[in-house]
Amino acid sequence: MACPYFMPLERLENGNWPHPSRLPLGGGWRGHCTAPGHEGETPSQDILEAFCNLGYADCCAWSPRERPWDAVRFAVLAAPGPAAPGPAATGSMNAERNGKGREREIRLRYVCERSHRPVTDGMLRFDLTQMIWVDRHDDPRLQKMAECFLESYLKKKM
Repeated sequence: MACPYFMPLERLENGNWPHPSRLPLGGGWRGHCTAPGHEGETPSQDILEAFCNLGYADCCAWSPRERPWDAVRFAVLAAPGPAAPGPAATGSMNAERNGKGREREIRLRYVCERSHRPVTDGMLRFDLTQMIWVDRHDDPRLQKMAECFLESYLKKKM
């Protein structure tokens, strides 16, 4: 889970994590804070490592007391698979029902948490053929985190 006030901008290759690929955004990121009173400030590397990349904003001194959520979590819900057999073999409705009709789309599930409990969630979709977001999030921070998560995912899987 990443901090909801973190705006990741570039990969942080020299972070101090035992397993960087297990981080919430698929790797360490450098960026700036968007919390009220700290907009645009760049946290030190130890803050990036301990809070920004790991979430739970209640531990960070820059996070406001009143906030909708503490952390954002992402997961790949559907990813490209092998090409589906043609409609003659399985029927186009079966291919779509089995999720094989969208082999060039990645669906990301996000969950925003407060006190370790889900507050809100949703789905974002990315079209690999056109390399565009089909469904984006309205919050630019969450959208940027999704883009970073997807970049890390694609780097590992594709």
